[in-house]
Amino acid sequence: MRFCLDETALALRDAAAGLLAAEVSPEVIRAGWPGGKEDLLAAAWRKLAGVGALGALVPEERGGLGLDENSLVPLLEEIGRSGLPGPAAETIAVAAPLLDGPGLAGTALAGVLAGDTMVAAQLGDGDLIPYGSQAPLIVLRAGDRLRLYERAALPLEPCATIDGSRGAARLLSRPAGGGTLLTADPAVIETAWRRGVLATSALLTGLSRRMLELTVGYVRQREQFGAPVGSFQAIKHALANALVAVEFARPMVLAAAWYQAAGAPEAANHVGAAKVAAADAARLVTRTAIQCHGAMGYTTEYELHLFAKRAWALIPSWGSPDWHRARLAAALGVSP
Repeated sequence: MRFCLDETALALRDAAAGLLAAEVSPEVIRAGWPGGKEDLLAAAWRKLAGVGALGALVPEERGGLGLDENSLVPLLEEIGRSGLPGPAAETIAVAAPLLDGPGLAGTALAGVLAGDTMVAAQLGDGDLIPYGSQAPLIVLRAGDRLRLYERAALPLEPCATIDGSRGAARLLSRPAGGGTLLTADPAVIETAWRRGVLATSALLTGLSRRMLELTVGYVRQREQFGAPVGSFQAIKHALANALVAVEFARPMVLAAAWYQAAGAPEAANHVGAAKVAAADAARLVTRTAIQCHGAMGYTTEYELHLFAKRAWALIPSWGSPDWHRARLAAALGVSP
């Protein structure tokens, strides 16, 4: 049996990859950090919207592409590889498919599809909201419901994190109601959560690919003892191990997307396993990349640290590897 992406998924991935390669420079990535040029970032998001990427999971009758998770994962992997700042997982995978109807939700969907509106999300019990200081709209889980809030209506406090481009905020008190009701359906809420996990896993595999590419390029041209350091056996083995981890994780994320799109009963387990594999691979790649770069890997002027810090921030997002392992163990009946 042969598994591969269909033509639609490949076309969207390739269109996004070409655009991101042309538009997302290190300057654009740094624009997401405090003091950056916000207009550069906004322009990149609008161009991404131009290829339909922001409405990938939105039905065609509502202005989207009407695709499923099989197309979502390759798209998010390319966004992760590019380093484009912003709540890609939250806006594309979680919020956009939930925005429907009149009022705030309908207006928000139009803004998302145009690339003018980013949406943050916190579907767990935590009080830290990535992009909560940047996104004008926030999806929160309020009891057994998902609600959409305007940022100004929530008690938020800016919070510094390792990745300054994530513009995190701390929720001082969780509202019991208010905002715009998006859904009270447990199945829809679970789907939104799994999509957030899947999208984050795809972002991590894309980041891992980019860090490996940067590192391979560096060790090919960096010389020591009259030879490229990439010719040394220790460097080769370290990078080979990191590559194997990424190549092992990528099909797991794609498989999890297939199970989720198919509505398979075991989808939750596959989505959790994909996040574990992607997070573990990203952690190994980050450590290996910094070690192979030596002192260069620690300098803020060098672009590697932009990707490394993004990976460190995403690894615990949407459930840490330990959290997903515990959930998997419970589902498989191998934990107390």
